[in-house]
Amino acid sequence: MAKEKMVEQITSMDTDFAQWYTDVVKKAELVDYSGVHGCMIIRPYGYAIWENIQRDLDARFKKLGHENLYMPMFIPESLLQKEKDHVNGFAPECAWVTVGGENKLSERLAIRPTSETLFCEHYRNIIHSYRDLPKLYNQWCNVVRWEKTTRPFLRTSEFLWQEGHTMHATEDEARAETIQMLHVYSDFYREALAIPAILGRKTEKEKFAGAEETYTIEPMMHNGVALQGGTTHYFGTGFCKAFDITYTDKENKVQYPHQTSWGVSTRMIGAIIMTHGDDNGLILPPRVAPIQVVIIPAAQHKEGVLEAAGALRDKLAESFRVKLDDSDNSAGWKFSQYEMKGVPVRLEIGPRDIASNSCVLVSRVTREKKIVSLDNIVDEVQAMLDQVHEELYNRALENLKTKTHVAKDFDELTDIAANRPGFIKAMWCGDVECEDKIKDVTGGVKSRCIPFDEEKLSDVCACCGKPAKHMVVWGRQY
Repeated sequence: MAKEKMVEQITSMDTDFAQWYTDVVKKAELVDYSGVHGCMIIRPYGYAIWENIQRDLDARFKKLGHENLYMPMFIPESLLQKEKDHVNGFAPECAWVTVGGENKLSERLAIRPTSETLFCEHYRNIIHSYRDLPKLYNQWCNVVRWEKTTRPFLRTSEFLWQEGHTMHATEDEARAETIQMLHVYSDFYREALAIPAILGRKTEKEKFAGAEETYTIEPMMHNGVALQGGTTHYFGTGFCKAFDITYTDKENKVQYPHQTSWGVSTRMIGAIIMTHGDDNGLILPPRVAPIQVVIIPAAQHKEGVLEAAGALRDKLAESFRVKLDDSDNSAGWKFSQYEMKGVPVRLEIGPRDIASNSCVLVSRVTREKKIVSLDNIVDEVQAMLDQVHEELYNRALENLKTKTHVAKDFDELTDIAANRPGFIKAMWCGDVECEDKIKDVTGGVKSRCIPFDEEKLSDVCACCGKPAKHMVVWGRQY
């Protein structure tokens, strides 16, 4: 059944998905544009989503033994130059400080695009013995990557993120950390954001600069485009050798530790918007929504209504993030406003409800209205929040399944790329020339990952016909 469109100021996503996205982030008061190229002002409602994300993830990290610290935002050029592949990978995106006060600096300082080199400098000073390992560090900070084309949350010159950097005595420990943290991200996407994703390893061409292996979580947006949701990297001993980080093992032999890093950023908010949103605006997963329940009093001018609504707010606030809107705006305006802002559950209460010791709950996802008793209101609200989460996850999973296609040869691959949005599963020989050809011919379809659950679709590469080494998931990306 077609749903009534409650917010006319938002462009339909089927008409113009990019404009729909811009309308949503502005109308829902998530961000504002700043006077600095590619930098966004994250408004309180948008920042509250980030705080809830941060709180959840931080608890998961600490449960596994990780500790938070803070590194400087400036990196001397000589330090950045120590790992050749790393600096080459980030050089085009670096922002440089050349003047301090009124004096020209003797050495340029990069504003951190990532912090591997800073962590390595620190680790060299504090790691000496096997007793100093492992080092399980994480920081929450901002980074700067000078982007040419920007879009709020998805790709900005400055963004917020967390970056974990760990050191381990053995390769096995470091590899286990790399995979473990990928699954931490995957669990978080599923359990907190209601977003399914494909997990796998990046190809050599697409791996992180300086890494031996990069792993990725790849959710699909509503329009079939991929968003790299988070990455974990196994560095081996490359950075340690470049920075001369060594430790003495139990046999009194000098060894290089094995290093990892992993990170997610505020682009997760973009993933929430584009995975779950509809033509009326945001739909926020309950577990990160700044407001989980909004209370709308009906006929609030009548005696006892605001008092009853206030008492209900106080009761629910012990278990949920609740807002009572007792402004003098009309009920219809309030319905549209919180629909647009993606509040998972709306609670309506008026004189008749009070008389019958009940209220009305409305789901943001299905718009189902349910009359419930005030006696067990906490359980009823929790049940609807859980229902919203499950409905969002199932819808996103169905979108991922229906927009994932199989291509056996190059003609099929290019036809799908041109006419059917989504992911493409296709066999690959392992040669970068085929990756480049697919990207060039399709106008931007790239390898997303070699999934952990590889399927053998055929024996030959879909691009060149040579013997295949892997099944790859291909797709366009933000």
